[in-house]
Amino acid sequence: MTRLTGIWRGAGNRLPIGWLQLTHSKSRLAVALAGVAFANILIFMQLGFMGALFETSVMTHRALKADLVLISTAAVKMDTLRTIPRRRLYQALSAPGVAGVAPVYIGRLDWRNPTTLRRHPMQLIGVDPDRDSFVLPAIRDQLHKLKRPDTLLFDALARGEYAGTVAALERGETLGTEIDGRTLSVTGLFGLGASFGTDGTLVASDQTFFRLLPMRSSETVSIGLVTTEPGADIAAVKQALTDRLPDGDTQAMTLEEFVAFEQDYQARYAPVGFVFSFGAGMGLLVGLVIVFQILSTDVNDHMAEYATFKAMGYRDTYLLGIIIEEALILAGLGFIPGFLASLGLYELTRGATALPIELPPERIVTVFLMTFLMCCASGALATRRLANADPADIF
Repeated sequence: MTRLTGIWRGAGNRLPIGWLQLTHSKSRLAVALAGVAFANILIFMQLGFMGALFETSVMTHRALKADLVLISTAAVKMDTLRTIPRRRLYQALSAPGVAGVAPVYIGRLDWRNPTTLRRHPMQLIGVDPDRDSFVLPAIRDQLHKLKRPDTLLFDALARGEYAGTVAALERGETLGTEIDGRTLSVTGLFGLGASFGTDGTLVASDQTFFRLLPMRSSETVSIGLVTTEPGADIAAVKQALTDRLPDGDTQAMTLEEFVAFEQDYQARYAPVGFVFSFGAGMGLLVGLVIVFQILSTDVNDHMAEYATFKAMGYRDTYLLGIIIEEALILAGLGFIPGFLASLGLYELTRGATALPIELPPERIVTVFLMTFLMCCASGALATRRLANADPADIF
């Protein structure tokens, strides 16, 4: 500490008053750092959940193989895509630049764990086994298995107690389960992951899909996958599809626009997205209040010293600099334990929920800047009384 103080004192010949005031009361400093760390943890976790929400909401989108997609104009998000008439795909096939189309059926299934016999909500995707509808090699290489009736591919990254199921399938075994009186065979694995709405994904042939969800019809499609001819202008093909398809029930968009369409809904309209944004804001507010209370108490305790500085000719900006110095020290020192604790909590949450909660570098920078601004704002608020600090009143 002596060496650090010496370095500080040597920088511009300035005594590190802010550092000395903070370290004068070790207990107060500890409380302040704990408050900043706690605020950082709240912000990190809420942003982590929000990032997982955005990522899991588009996992299926990114697994599909297409240059363009056709969906209903009434589609809201993946869970509520609505359907489009199958004939729209045939109409799209006649558009210039279109090489092929493939129907995809999306539904939800009350899945029964073969090991524990417990039921879990799973996303069910039905495809034509003779058409290449996925970019994931683990699915593409096993589509031929789905030609047998009542067979499924299982998501190895599904949330739940599936270690025994995954191990058996990796050994090449075929597992069976029963859903609504129908016996199903699980013949292969792939990796997609859980989401906030479902515990995982199952892939089946379109015929098996209709057997499991008899209320669905092959004439109503959830997503139409459109592949373009080599060298075709995707924007021009999209415009040709828009011109060719009847108004009112079907829209064409690129796969990137499909991903953005989903994430925009999650960010702007989904209640859970608002909850995570609100939680991050509350974490910032908690940190601001804690730091403000610490700095405000410090200002009150040293009001006589600050008044003396003013009597000696120091300007308010100098006194503000002392408080901002304290705020920056709190921001830097409090961020470290908050960041380290968040790393552990991310790992714990990832294991417990099977959600892809990651900590990218840009989030670390964002939270640090938020902490920096939070502490500076707290310091600025805490110095309001200094403007009225009159030596004649103090003494």
